[in-house]
Amino acid sequence: MNRNEKIIAILLGVILAGYLFWFRGGVTNDAAADAARRNDTAAAAGRSRETSCAKATEVETGEKFSDSSIDRSFDYGARVYRAAEQTAVLENDELRLEVTTHGGGVKSATLKKYAQNLGEISEDNPAYKFDFSLSPLGAGEMEYESVAVDGTTAKFFSAAGERTVTLLDGYRVEIAGRSQGTGSISLGVVSMGSSKNDILSVDAWDLGGKKPHVVHYSETDPLKGYLAGSSGGCSGSANAAGMPKNSPAIEIGGNFGWIALKNRFFVAALCETSARVTGFATTVARDTASAKYRPESVAVRAAMDDAGGEAKCVFFIGPKKQALLSELGMRDVMEFGMWRWICYPIVWTLNLFHGWIPNYGVAIILLTILVRLLFWPLTHKSTVGMKKMQEIQPLMKEVQAKYKDNPQRLQQETMRLYREHKVNPLSSCLPMLVQIPVFIALFNVLRSAVELRYASFLWIADLSEPEGLFADVLPFGGLNILPILMAATMALQSALTPQAGDKNQQRMMIVMMPVMMLVMFYNFPSALSLYWTLSQVLSIVQMWIIRRNGACGAAAAVRSK
Repeated sequence: MNRNEKIIAILLGVILAGYLFWFRGGVTNDAAADAARRNDTAAAAGRSRETSCAKATEVETGEKFSDSSIDRSFDYGARVYRAAEQTAVLENDELRLEVTTHGGGVKSATLKKYAQNLGEISEDNPAYKFDFSLSPLGAGEMEYESVAVDGTTAKFFSAAGERTVTLLDGYRVEIAGRSQGTGSISLGVVSMGSSKNDILSVDAWDLGGKKPHVVHYSETDPLKGYLAGSSGGCSGSANAAGMPKNSPAIEIGGNFGWIALKNRFFVAALCETSARVTGFATTVARDTASAKYRPESVAVRAAMDDAGGEAKCVFFIGPKKQALLSELGMRDVMEFGMWRWICYPIVWTLNLFHGWIPNYGVAIILLTILVRLLFWPLTHKSTVGMKKMQEIQPLMKEVQAKYKDNPQRLQQETMRLYREHKVNPLSSCLPMLVQIPVFIALFNVLRSAVELRYASFLWIADLSEPEGLFADVLPFGGLNILPILMAATMALQSALTPQAGDKNQQRMMIVMMPVMMLVMFYNFPSALSLYWTLSQVLSIVQMWIIRRNGACGAAAAVRSK
């Protein structure tokens, strides 16, 4: 590997490391600056608390107020009802809903196919449950006197009007009825999981601007300061000492097609409505058990311009699964960003392989083999090119010694050597450059695919998390074997790669890159380490085949002479 190749390889490594760092981080270490931004947002929110959600506007952040002037309490959109609460249950193969006469909404939703914790669903390990009791999903401000259930439909009655809640397939819930001009509806409360790899976000499909686009408010002000601590990133987060339990109500205006609350694997969303959504109000509760700021839950109430007429809303309460979200026009909830054109086929292919062999560890292995086969011609050409570069090194040294005092002539003679021997000096970097988008896409997919949640493989209990072997007795979350194997195979791959140039620099590269990747990957989901380790093993096999064929070809040439 020559000097230019080393520079490009290091730059590519820095770009990859920077992307992974940014994706997992995003929270400032400057507690004072973070607190100032929170105070700015809180002050603006405090000034607008008396306005209705239907007239929500973007929060101003210019003027500062002291904390004592801000009402930090927020009731998650809950309302005080006079009549005693009545509840009913709607159920199908996917969901079990508990609905309430307080607002005519969903008090809880149980996803019957997903366990709360690692292991099979049982009495000790119930199915995953959305608890909306603080702000029932779909609830308006109307109070209902009674409820009647007919199959998968609940009908609420009051003197002012009626409302129906219907459980549909595909984790959908339809709520219809006269709104009485209240102009707002709850999207419930979504909590973050205990994993350090978990996230919490509010996403919205913004119909304003030149073209509709998704906004991830965990990355966008004014909510970024409250939600960005959800990734457990390398950058740390602000000290939570003295912070209130709940953020102030933050109101964001606009014209939205859908609004979603999500954690790493699950979503509660208003995906369709007959009324125009003109904004939403949200609050974030922090994890009071954590010394560092970490969000615990987020609540949203959407503003709707329905003029008090008959309104119909469809909600999605289910897993963050690409096929389901795509049917609703919400696949950007997957948060694949600029790499979505690679991510969507990867998810489809992963599920295709799982359909053939129902184990996601095996599916990842098959996906890795497929990717390596697709890149085989490119990596083969690159390895052959590096071998040629190694072979002409004696000639390169002669040219460098002969024209060391004439840089222009040195460059001309060097290029002449490349042309004569048909060598591309950057050939070794091209496969790395092409594979980085694929790797980033795989990172995005494997870190958040609900299919990998609690999926086991060999000694790995959960492919969506680090292995964590002997976590009770070992530091740093336990022993993770795959990242160590990944670093070892990376070092072996570097040692087998045809090299040109200074031997000391080569040794440094063989050590530096594996160590850097080991530190980066150690607490990443084991699915990603499985992919990268196997990919490098296959690369080593490919290099061995090329070297063996080259040796056989050289031996045949000697025999022919």
